[in-house]
Amino acid sequence: MNTAWVNCGAGVAGDMLMGALIDAGADAMAIADIVSGLHLDGWALTADRVDRCGISATHAIVVEHHHHDDSHNHDHGHAPHRPYRDIVTIITNADIPDTVKSNALRVFRTLGEAEAQVHGVALDDVEFHEVGSTDAIVDIVGACAALHLLNVTRIVASPIATSHGTVRSAHGKIPSPGPAVATMLAARNAPVRGIDVDYEVSTPTGVAIVTALADSFGPSPTMQVSAVGHGAGTKNPADRANVVQVIIGTSTDDTSANVESLIVLETNTDDVTPEVLAYTVATLMAAGANDAWVTPILMKKERHGHCLQVLCRPESADAMRTIITRETGSLGIRSTALQRYASARRTITVEVLGHSIDVKCNDHRVKAEFDHSAQAARATGLPLREVMRLAEDAARELLGND
Repeated sequence: MNTAWVNCGAGVAGDMLMGALIDAGADAMAIADIVSGLHLDGWALTADRVDRCGISATHAIVVEHHHHDDSHNHDHGHAPHRPYRDIVTIITNADIPDTVKSNALRVFRTLGEAEAQVHGVALDDVEFHEVGSTDAIVDIVGACAALHLLNVTRIVASPIATSHGTVRSAHGKIPSPGPAVATMLAARNAPVRGIDVDYEVSTPTGVAIVTALADSFGPSPTMQVSAVGHGAGTKNPADRANVVQVIIGTSTDDTSANVESLIVLETNTDDVTPEVLAYTVATLMAAGANDAWVTPILMKKERHGHCLQVLCRPESADAMRTIITRETGSLGIRSTALQRYASARRTITVEVLGHSIDVKCNDHRVKAEFDHSAQAARATGLPLREVMRLAEDAARELLGND
């Protein structure tokens, strides 16, 4: 299994990540050849050798007729906007490898869902501004093409750097990190580390790629390293190397399962109503719990009650305890540390009647994502099980073509 560890300690942007992958061995001309399958006009890809604090790095630049700049790459110019649905159509109809297509659709869905939440609109009504420009599309699809060319099948990412201050957008000056970036980080429960600079260090394209495609976050996994790449951002501060580092290798640990250290928090209640328990479970899940559930129990003095349990990452335990105490009034919460062995899996995105649906796949089964399937079922009027079947059949076809 080819694994890529993405070091986002200085930030991440779409062009920086593509540059790092080119630096690690992906051929820039081959990337451009794949991206040309989108049939978008008026762009060219260059890969320049630059220096960032003494580190030789590749600066990937997408040149278009109406080129624009931003603190890292191309995320905040004034290019014409494109609706999310139009970008889905462009990628779906593109003559590009299936894995590139699937990954690109996942990245843009991650972006689209974040923008929909920020602006309070439906996904299909999202209008992309900066990330709908040609250079942003090329950055994202180009990074997916580079991963394909390097045969990367597993991605692990470090904590993602964020900054403070403001950034420019089509809507004016907004806080850094931008609302869409913050929403994507929260949706994935991604770890971050703040750095004391007042310009944008992690852009929507970069964060979308990492949060959509990374299998996990943390330190570099155990592997035999075969390549290293550094992708440069446009800024060149004197006190830090403005680069994304990618380390690629072959995993030497057991790749049939990923081992996670998790915590189970639980409390027994005999005076909390089912409505409150249901609300508490939903609140815990919205706050980033891995899972939460309620089990009927018989307590002391033959009292009928419930055991509320939540599975979470160690860094989320304090927040989960606060929610449990606040919502149930519990006077005590038990904590148990455990390890979870998760089968190696990948998520691919397929199109069903014009709707993007994520499908989780491992060596033994494929499973369509419920929320995406339900949204498509409501929009098309088809039964949910039929939508899920169509998505899973499409995923099997993609896997068969890999």
